[in-house]
Amino acid sequence: MAVSRELVPRRAESLVSEALADTRVVLVNGARQAGKSTLTRLAVGRANDAVIRLLDDPATLQAAREDPTGFVEHDGLMVIDEIQLAPALLRPIKVVVDLDPAPGRFLLTGSSRVLALRTLPDALPGRMEIIELWPFSQGEIHGATDGFVDAAFAHGPRIQHSSTLRRRDYLERIVIGGFPEAVRRTPRRRAAFFDSYLSTLIERDVLEVANIERRGELLKLLGLLAGRAGGLLVPGTLAGQSGIPRTTLMRYLELLSAVFLIKTIPAWSSGQTQRVVRTPKLAFVDSGVACHLLGQDPNRLAEPGGAAGAMMENFVAMELARQLTWSEERGRLYHYRTKDKLEVDAVIETPDGRVVGIEVKSGATVRSEDLAGLRNLEKHVGDRFVAGYVLYTGQQTLPFGEKFRAVPLDALWRLSP
Repeated sequence: MAVSRELVPRRAESLVSEALADTRVVLVNGARQAGKSTLTRLAVGRANDAVIRLLDDPATLQAAREDPTGFVEHDGLMVIDEIQLAPALLRPIKVVVDLDPAPGRFLLTGSSRVLALRTLPDALPGRMEIIELWPFSQGEIHGATDGFVDAAFAHGPRIQHSSTLRRRDYLERIVIGGFPEAVRRTPRRRAAFFDSYLSTLIERDVLEVANIERRGELLKLLGLLAGRAGGLLVPGTLAGQSGIPRTTLMRYLELLSAVFLIKTIPAWSSGQTQRVVRTPKLAFVDSGVACHLLGQDPNRLAEPGGAAGAMMENFVAMELARQLTWSEERGRLYHYRTKDKLEVDAVIETPDGRVVGIEVKSGATVRSEDLAGLRNLEKHVGDRFVAGYVLYTGQQTLPFGEKFRAVPLDALWRLSP
């Protein structure tokens, strides 16, 4: 499944436009090749006085490093692409926007978490809004609404959705992932993209954040992490299996998070029970990268010993994480697991304490026991529990009690509030 090279509308475009209307500095932060440069060009397309400066260009980068104060002088909007290559620009940017506090002065992009850069000067507190740009969501790829989070909180168990997709369709989407270049390519060419992407990530982006001497260790760790996507992240176990000292391992994990390759999902706790596990879960920002590292195509994923369950859970978690950057409901993503091994793959909690639980099943059949974790979560949450869903590869919405439903997995991007 490949798409054309026509520009795909991004949910983040409206977020950038809104931020530029009332904020002096806007930073679009996200993974390499996620489409940040294209997004910023679209966002400033109507600004006649905008200047775009690409730090990937050696001459431009040299100018930024030799004369950062002169580099940022401009009366209108200035776009600076890949700001992590010249973090010293942030201090003169601060001076400019303090002298003239008008909104929409600078639009920056970064391929690593700028706040993690070891050479970072003052990080523009109170002057900068950060917008994370992820690889394509499924709704962006397929022209759908991407409204599951808002629909879940608005309608709870009243959600109804049917689907024409089958398990194989979902596995194909998981293997492709959401990077624009990967989505457009054939399977063979997609593998070449992932190889190049990972090589660039290690050889360039990681080195922008920290000095790494033994890069082979990092590549070995990536393979181990891919095999644990969707599972608990236990550094001691990883250190033992990889042979990497725990302190070094923790540093590597921070670096891989800083360059948007992995994400940790914290454990949810009501603070009222000691029976919950507080270990975070590991997720790969892009399921296509994780499948590539594991050598999993749709056929291998579908095999009895394949990684379909873990990859589908990772896929759903990251679709939810994407939606939470633009949904009307301001929620945070967690997972839930008790010491008795009852678990819920994804928990979303709003600032006022309302909770939605989501369990993921790679099969087309849901049994009552599949909801045990959701029912346990409801018991701890009480009246704040909005609904519990099992997202599965079947085609109909099925009731499992007053607040519980089994819902086809593509409800993630097909539902609208």
